[in-house]
Amino acid sequence: MADESETLTFERTVAASPAEVYRAFTSSTALREWLCDTATTSPRANGHLFVGWNDGYYATGHFTELLQNRAVCFTWQGRGEPRPTSVHVAIEPREQGTAVVLEHGGIGEGPEWGDKTAEFDRAWRRALENLDSVLTSGEDLRVTRRPMLGVLLAGFDNADAARLGVPVVEGVRLSGVVPGLGAEAAGLRQDDVIVSIDDRPTPDVVGLRTVVKSQQAGDTVQVTFYRGGELLTAPMTLAGRKIPAIPHDAPELLARVAERYARDEAALDTVLAGVSDMEASYRPGPEEWNVKQVLAHLIQGERTNQQWIGELIGDLEAAYDGDGANQEARLNATVNAFPTLADMEAELKRLNAETLALIDGLPEEFVRRRRTFWRLARTLLDESYSHIADHLEQIRAAAAAARAAGIGT
Repeated sequence: MADESETLTFERTVAASPAEVYRAFTSSTALREWLCDTATTSPRANGHLFVGWNDGYYATGHFTELLQNRAVCFTWQGRGEPRPTSVHVAIEPREQGTAVVLEHGGIGEGPEWGDKTAEFDRAWRRALENLDSVLTSGEDLRVTRRPMLGVLLAGFDNADAARLGVPVVEGVRLSGVVPGLGAEAAGLRQDDVIVSIDDRPTPDVVGLRTVVKSQQAGDTVQVTFYRGGELLTAPMTLAGRKIPAIPHDAPELLARVAERYARDEAALDTVLAGVSDMEASYRPGPEEWNVKQVLAHLIQGERTNQQWIGELIGDLEAAYDGDGANQEARLNATVNAFPTLADMEAELKRLNAETLALIDGLPEEFVRRRRTFWRLARTLLDESYSHIADHLEQIRAAAAAARAAGIGT
């Protein structure tokens, strides 16, 4: 008896060119911007395709047919799925844009397939809606519709559990909460350890994000957490993500980023005023940075920022297996390359000026590529995060520790 299978078909017309749609299905950078969280591709006959999501689902395959700006076909072997399925994307020019006809075939039936047909149907509908949005306005609906707990995350291991008196070793520890959002209103605070949301376990950060991802902004959930040895539950209303107004063009983006950099640099000037080189070289503890190491971290961060912007301009964004930042050898190399604290601050400001020059020179074709320009602008203008502002208190504390130790006196 032949194995029965099902084919799902979706059609959507987007206000974009066939070339833009074709690249959206073949470029690893473009795929991350509308479909998945990570991707690598080799867009050629029998070339590989890998797409993955932060919730642990992934799919591998290879391209079976590529017709420039006309069709993209590939196999799809998802995590836990009994066998490969196939995806065929037809790209057809229309008067109002481009018609995308996607067929996902070979989906089996039976217990081993579970609810895959419904899952694929829901996922592709949502993804194609996002493709339309990303290619037209640039807006990534996964970001703008994503609910937020309003928490800042910290590591959590056996040592943390013992120190805090928490009787479990799986959960998500908070380093703080974001003012004005749901976690603060629910009464959560630093060192609370979230273990479940609506009775769904959150053993780690990935588990937490998976649970939150299934909710919508405005939903109220029950958050269960440990505060020391006490298990507590509180209702929490999930807020929507605050998205800055996205500039229409590069000059407007430049003006707003320049204003932000000027504000951050003025705050840094204030914090560093009167800090001597001896004080800046004092390390408060073996696991703590001195002032110069914090400056080195900021310098390296701005260099990385420029590298990332360059990758976006080239539409070829790198992907990494982990975060290799904050290596002490690199921090110390940067510290040793500059004679004084003043030299380090001047280098950071020069790098900021270089970033502004990079924004000023953004090619017009990049600005028209709304899917990436929107992402760049959202990241640079995010009011909830500033790299310099995020480290000002760390600098103050390190300088204060040096003075308390009598350094330089």
